[in-house]
Amino acid sequence: MLNKPLLLRLRPFALSDESALIALLNDADVQRFLSSKIPFPYTRADANWWLSKGCKAGITRAVEVDGELVGCIGALPGEHEYQRSAEVGYWLGKAHWGKGYAQRALKLFLHEVQEQSNWVRIYASVFAGNQASAEVLLKTGFIQEGRLQKAIYKNAQFFDAFLYAKLIDNQLFE
Repeated sequence: MLNKPLLLRLRPFALSDESALIALLNDADVQRFLSSKIPFPYTRADANWWLSKGCKAGITRAVEVDGELVGCIGALPGEHEYQRSAEVGYWLGKAHWGKGYAQRALKLFLHEVQEQSNWVRIYASVFAGNQASAEVLLKTGFIQEGRLQKAIYKNAQFFDAFLYAKLIDNQLFE
């Protein structure tokens, strides 16, 4: 019997994602390299805020595999002279790590960004120690631009940040 290929898609968040968000983001391993803007523990009120307001910023999508919410990907534009750049971030629930989902989601997301925005540069900041995320970015055509020493302070600990970027090849800007 052949295995059916998994359907990975990006979609807007829905109110029905509340329980899955709470379950996924209450895993310390998932939260380890995420911004401290994402509360831990993650409560129903946090999920409510995200679903009503937070996910409306920039371009933000739920990552879904075979109808199940497995993570999030999004990008926020810079301001003023950085308005044509955007910072991308993503996370997946631990049960979905190591399956190529993040790379597939990022490729789909970059295609959407190219079609729906005027951004010409997408960048990501990666915690030192988060080799899996660095590999996703490199496999998706990002280049490492630099290392920012002790740039991240989370849970009473300093981390270096590695900066990765990719230019968007979009004919609209030529």
